[in-house]
Amino acid sequence: MPNATATPDSQHPGLVGLLPGPVRGLALLARFDRPIGWWLLFWPGGWGVALAGGVFSRWPVLLLLLVGSIAMRGAGCVYNDIVDRNLDAQVERTRARPIPSGLVSVRAAWVWLVCLSLTGLAVLLQLRPAAQAVAVASLLPVAAYPFMKRITWWPQAWLGLVFSWAALVGWIEVDGRFSAALVLLYAGSIAWAIGYDTIYALQDREDDALIGVRSSARRLGRHVRGGVALAYLAAVLLWSGAIWAVRADPLAPVALVPAAGHLGWQVLTLRPDDGAGALQRFRSNWFAGLLVFMACLVVGTAA
Repeated sequence: MPNATATPDSQHPGLVGLLPGPVRGLALLARFDRPIGWWLLFWPGGWGVALAGGVFSRWPVLLLLLVGSIAMRGAGCVYNDIVDRNLDAQVERTRARPIPSGLVSVRAAWVWLVCLSLTGLAVLLQLRPAAQAVAVASLLPVAAYPFMKRITWWPQAWLGLVFSWAALVGWIEVDGRFSAALVLLYAGSIAWAIGYDTIYALQDREDDALIGVRSSARRLGRHVRGGVALAYLAAVLLWSGAIWAVRADPLAPVALVPAAGHLGWQVLTLRPDDGAGALQRFRSNWFAGLLVFMACLVVGTAA
C-alpha cells in the first residue's frame, strides 16, 4: 500500500503521520488534518444562533452544530474526492490525496462516507423539526457541488450556498421563523465564501487551466483582488443589514468593524501569484468568522 502522507496544505502533518496507514487515509480523506474547513462550515451556524439571541439560552445548539459541521464537512470531502478522483490525479496539489494515491479504495471511501453521514444524522435528530427540514434541504445542493466546477466559472458561489446553510439551521433552531435578518445573514455568508474560496482557488489556477476546471480565480484573472474585495464588501454590507434588522441602532453595525478590518487586510496583502500567501489568508478566515460571531453575539444579546 502506498505510503501517502498529508497533502502539502495539511495543518497537522505530524499528528496525522502518527496514525496507522488505513486510519491515516480515512482521516486525510475527511480532512481532519485541516480544521479550517469545518470552522468555515460552522461559523454561519454560530452567527445564526448568536444573532437570534440563543448563545446563552441555547448553548448546546452550538456544540451540535460544531459536531455536525465536522461530520458533514468530512462527508462532503469524501464525496467530493470520490467524484473528483480522476481530476485530483492530474493536479499537483491533490494527487497525494488518499484515493488517487491508492491509500484508500473507492469502496472504503463509500463506507466512510456512510459512517460520517450517520453521525450527521444523529446530530440532525437532536434539532426541532423545522430545523431538521432546513438541514435536509441542503442535501441536493451539497450533492451537486462537485460538478459545478465543470459547468460554471463560479463554483465558489455554489460552495457559498452550501457552506452558509448552517446559518439557516442555527437561526431556525433558535428563533423558529424566517426573517429579513436571516436572509441578509445568509446572503452575506455566501458573499464571504465567494471571497475566501476565490483566494483558495489561486493555488490551483495553472493546473485548473491545464485540465479545464473552472473557478472564479481563473475567471477574474488579473482582477482577482478587486473581485475578492467586492465579495467581502458585499458580505459586510449584508451582515450590517442583518444586524440592523435585529437592532435598528446606528451603533449596532459598528460591531462589524473588526471583521471588516480583517477582511480588508486580506485583500490589501493578497498576492495572486503567491500560493503560500493565499493559503495563509484563506486560513485566516477562521479568525474572520470568530469576529463576525462576536458582533452577532453583542447585537443578539442586546436586542
